[in-house]
Amino acid sequence: MGARGSIVWQVNRERVVVLGWGRALLWQLAHPLVAEAVARHSDFSRSLRAAWRRFVHTVQAMRRLTFGTSREAQTVVRRIQEIHARVQGQLARPLGSFPAGTRYQASDPALMTWVHVTTVEATLCAYETFVQPLTPEARDRYCQEARALEQWLGLPSGTFPETWAQLEAYVQTMQARGVLCVTPPARQMAAHVLAPARQWWSQPLVKPWRLLTLGLLPPDLRAAYGFTWTAREEKAFQKLVAAIRCGVAWAPAWIRMWPEARRMPRHARSVDWQIAG
Repeated sequence: MGARGSIVWQVNRERVVVLGWGRALLWQLAHPLVAEAVARHSDFSRSLRAAWRRFVHTVQAMRRLTFGTSREAQTVVRRIQEIHARVQGQLARPLGSFPAGTRYQASDPALMTWVHVTTVEATLCAYETFVQPLTPEARDRYCQEARALEQWLGLPSGTFPETWAQLEAYVQTMQARGVLCVTPPARQMAAHVLAPARQWWSQPLVKPWRLLTLGLLPPDLRAAYGFTWTAREEKAFQKLVAAIRCGVAWAPAWIRMWPEARRMPRHARSVDWQIAG
């Protein structure tokens, strides 16, 4: 797996890429089985404290997987597998193209692939939006390095896309086959993603977070959720993006990057992370 200086290390070391996680979550929730699993087995929508705890745990897992030692990464992967083992059930009603009674489980390679692909896609989208563009070769290398998670999770080689073109083709196929559908559980979870349970002190953060998340969404996905997007909002989004890019460009490394990325030993290994679940 990529060590210090790899493309995964280069991209994931930037704190700002977490701003792409809203896009990743809404992509993931567009899969009816993922939305049902999150609605029934995740507590992030119950309170602001639960949402914050889920965010912190996800960030910590990402940092250990990307910058930690092999032992630290294995500990995180075991934890992911334990969570996946508990997340299973069946649909009580039809959702999208899935009839009532359809069983789901987080360890299903098909669902794991969707979560992986949307995480990679949103991470690179955030990096290119807020930091700098990547070459096609760099995107391909990221996809290739991120495939190391297949082995860690016990999946057959070739389960995850190896190139950016394969990743894009996979997403297009999921759309063309009618697998994706924004269902009521997805809309309910999306509302919590965009505006976690409100506290007075969190209000200044809600509006920019919503603006960035909706602005980063593909227009067709935004429309599928029923979100409007005006010319005024687009202008505000572009101004906010420009401000963040300027801040990233001028910020010192201790602000821009995760501490582990600045002091990571050269033998440390890096892998991709997953959000949903």
